[in-house]
Amino acid sequence: MNFELQPTITSELIKISPLKEDDFDELYAVASDPLLWEQHPNQNRYQLEVFRNFFKGAIESNGAVIVHEIATGTVIGNSRYYDFDEENNSITVGYTFIGREYWGKNYNRALKKLMFDYAFQFVDKIILHIGSTNFRSQKSIEKIGAKKTGVLDVAYYGEPIKTNFVYEVKKEDWIKNN
Repeated sequence: MNFELQPTITSELIKISPLKEDDFDELYAVASDPLLWEQHPNQNRYQLEVFRNFFKGAIESNGAVIVHEIATGTVIGNSRYYDFDEENNSITVGYTFIGREYWGKNYNRALKKLMFDYAFQFVDKIILHIGSTNFRSQKSIEKIGAKKTGVLDVAYYGEPIKTNFVYEVKKEDWIKNN
């Protein structure tokens, strides 16, 4: 079994599948909400040209997935696997966003569970980079057991360098708590 960076997997709540060029309009409809990005390091990502750059980076990453709600088939967001590190047996999960109407309703938790359960078949550690001002995402990831391990300046695809906190989830901790 190989670690496919763009798997198609489902839970009762959501389905993730490889992000494709023709997903742009539906995904931008979610991303065009300015409040979605208010704590994010790039607060302008709701703007069409800024999002177009983000989307281009997602496609070129060959690790981005689109998230659909199972009940309606509606696109609700996306995420990405990246920086697979064979030596440290780790993968990074990030670039995640979900439409505001799905916040606080277990969709983010379902997405992380789906992606983490899948990744932990292949790696022992998941790394997350979360913007230093993105308090909502920091709280969310801490609730599912991620531990802050450092600070890192990250240059998003074609964007300025921003300070991120590095979080880590170890396989044995995930299995024990999930």
